[in-house]
Amino acid sequence: MSCNYIIAFSGLKEGHHIFDFEINDKFFESFEESEIMNGSLFATVDMEKRATHLDLSITIKGSVKVCCDRCLDIFAYPLECTNRLLIRFGRSMGEEDPDIISMLPEDHEIDLRQHFYDYINLALPIKRVHPDDEKGLSTCDPEMLKKLKELLVDDEEDNDPGWDEIENLMDNN
Repeated sequence: MSCNYIIAFSGLKEGHHIFDFEINDKFFESFEESEIMNGSLFATVDMEKRATHLDLSITIKGSVKVCCDRCLDIFAYPLECTNRLLIRFGRSMGEEDPDIISMLPEDHEIDLRQHFYDYINLALPIKRVHPDDEKGLSTCDPEMLKKLKELLVDDEEDNDPGWDEIENLMDNN
């Protein structure tokens, strides 16, 4: 299990190769703007080496700690994703597909750190909330849910008459 995220492919024979990587808290600390607080994941890279290209299938499994969008508490989110990365040897041809990259023939290794980070973030849902329990009830912080309920504003009670006039103007146009 490796903690550096580099595959040195130049000395490898053509064919099938498998690499395992551990992705932990130290990994996420190296990304300053990371929304992920902590994580415990494992990445398996299944690589097919050919003379003209590398074909990588990258599977990442484990969990990451993220902030709940509802109650702001930190919780472990289970994560599993599989992505494919194709690396062509030769001059860059202005690829627009992020899953196809070019490397110079004299390059001998690839650093997968940024790819792992991107794949993990893309596997997270847009809305991150605690999962419901087996009874269908929220597992969010009950104190925070109580506060949110107290602060919830009823739209009909606090209707500002100024907004009504703006809506009327918009309806008349």
